[in-house]
Amino acid sequence: MGEMKSFQLGVIGALFLSVASSVSIVICNKALMSNLGFPFATTLTSWHLMVTYCTLHAAQRFKLFENKSIDMKTVMLFGILNGVSIGLLNLSLGFNSIGFYQMTKLAIIPFTVLLETLFLNKQFSQQIKLSLLVLLFGVGIASVTDLQLNLVGTIISLLAIATTCVGQILTNTIQKRLNVSSTQLLYQSAPFQAAILFVSGPVVDQFLTKKNVFAHQYSPIVLAFIILSCIISVSVNFSTFLVIGKTSPVTYQVLGHLKTCLVLGFGYTLLHDPFTHRNILGILVAIFGMGLYSYFCTQENKKKQSGDTISLPSQIKDKDGSPLLLGGIKNMVHQEKDSHEVKKSAKDSLV
Repeated sequence: MGEMKSFQLGVIGALFLSVASSVSIVICNKALMSNLGFPFATTLTSWHLMVTYCTLHAAQRFKLFENKSIDMKTVMLFGILNGVSIGLLNLSLGFNSIGFYQMTKLAIIPFTVLLETLFLNKQFSQQIKLSLLVLLFGVGIASVTDLQLNLVGTIISLLAIATTCVGQILTNTIQKRLNVSSTQLLYQSAPFQAAILFVSGPVVDQFLTKKNVFAHQYSPIVLAFIILSCIISVSVNFSTFLVIGKTSPVTYQVLGHLKTCLVLGFGYTLLHDPFTHRNILGILVAIFGMGLYSYFCTQENKKKQSGDTISLPSQIKDKDGSPLLLGGIKNMVHQEKDSHEVKKSAKDSLV
């Protein structure tokens, strides 16, 4: 019971950290790009990842976490895939209207559900699917305005959805199958994500903005916001891997739409962005959908836990005839599971 409570507190902490850091960096980047005229989003993301890696490297040197070796091919392909997905999402925004870009982000949840159902045999109840539908409907009302379609933009959006879904599913799968922490996986993959974006970022930004990031005039206030954005990004990247590892890619996407609603609210409150009754209605519907999703997930977890408890023998006695503690049984189960996973990880190739 104590381990379960500790796990739940860890999940709540990860969710709170993700929301707080993501909303903060969105507000910071919006001020940097809209008010200070620094439009180079992809290049900025590469700097975020480089700072994240340097921070984790320093933390590892100070023994704040233990580095764990992961198959180089797996880490390299995983890092490149995540870097490509970020670039494609930015290109999608450049080739499509804002409304179609928001639809692209909304499509990530149903595509993730589809992929996990087809390839991982994961089952989603009708209640969970209904709550996700309500959530997506609400976010769509609040954020999707115009829909302008074009062939190139549609292809890029489909590629962005595919790479994002696969990347987030692998973030969860690698942590669980190879028994690595979110920090260890981020530390191993961040250099490859940063490298692919550092090379492609200036090209993508040049294409989208018609400006050269290296020819930009960097005033002290712009540099200050870039540094602040990079500092916040460490928390964003860490909490992203943490949330996906502790929960699931779908839950992370639900959390992302909560951030969207909060950003809309903060934009109206702090930055005086336009806000209509449609925005308010959409946010309320989305929050209702999130509440349903949280409630149904909690109920299903309780049923699963009660089922696991019933499946255990009611009384297991040792040689002296005294019942063994439930904690001892759990330790035996975990030891057997760990030994099986160690053998299996030597054979499996994730990517």
